[in-house]
Amino acid sequence: MARLFDLHIHTTKGSADSSLSPEDMVLEAERLGLLGLCITEHSGPWDRHEFQRFASRHNVVLVRAMEVDTDLGHMLAFGLDAYQSGFSRAAELRHAADAQGGFVVTAHPFRGVLSPLGRGRPYLYPSASDKVPTLPEEALDHPVFKLAHAVEVANGGTVDQENQFAMKVAALLDLPVTGGSDAHSTHGLGKFVTAFRDEVHTEAEFLKGLHSKMFFPVAGLRTGQLRPYAP
Repeated sequence: MARLFDLHIHTTKGSADSSLSPEDMVLEAERLGLLGLCITEHSGPWDRHEFQRFASRHNVVLVRAMEVDTDLGHMLAFGLDAYQSGFSRAAELRHAADAQGGFVVTAHPFRGVLSPLGRGRPYLYPSASDKVPTLPEEALDHPVFKLAHAVEVANGGTVDQENQFAMKVAALLDLPVTGGSDAHSTHGLGKFVTAFRDEVHTEAEFLKGLHSKMFFPVAGLRTGQLRPYAP
C-alpha cells in the first residue's frame, strides 16, 4: 500500500500567514487517514530538538522542512538542518541540498502565469522584461528546472490551469512530480498529497523515497476518492 504524504504545509509555529496550529494539523491528518506530514515553514525548519519532542507524541510521520523564497521562485527544501542566508539563491540551495543529501522541489512554479497574482508578477518571471510563457514549450528553458530535483504540479493553493501547466512542463522535461496542499488551515490539509511506493516510517526513509523518484501526486483524499493526479 502506498504511503501518503502531504509535502507542503504551513503552521502557526513558523509561518506568519498560517492559522493552522501544529496540534490541529495532526488531528486533521488523523481524521483524514493521512499518515505523513511535511512541515515546510516559511521561516525555516523547526529547531530539531523541539521538533523531535513534538513528533514523539504523535503516530503520524512528521518531516522537518522549509519553503524558501529564492531568486527562482519558491522552493521546498527537505533534509537541510537550518536556513542559511545564501539560500535566497536557488543555486546555493541546491548545492547545500546535494552536500547534505537533501532534496529540493520547485513549488507552484506557474502560480500567477495564467491567473492574476494580486499586484505582482508570477514568481518565476518577476521582471517586467521576462516573457511570461503561454505554452508549456515556452517554459522549458527556465533555469529553475535545471536546479530542482522535482516539480510540484498539484498545489492546493494554485488554480487548476496552472497546476496542469506545471504537469505538462514537467512531462516534457521528464522531471519527477509531487503534490502538496500548501495548507495554511485545516480546511486545505490533504487537498493534494504525494504517494510513495515504498513504506516510509522515518525522515531518513522519506528522503530515500524522494531520491528514488518512486512517487506520484494524488488527489481526492478529502472526498474519499483517491486517484493519481492527472490533468
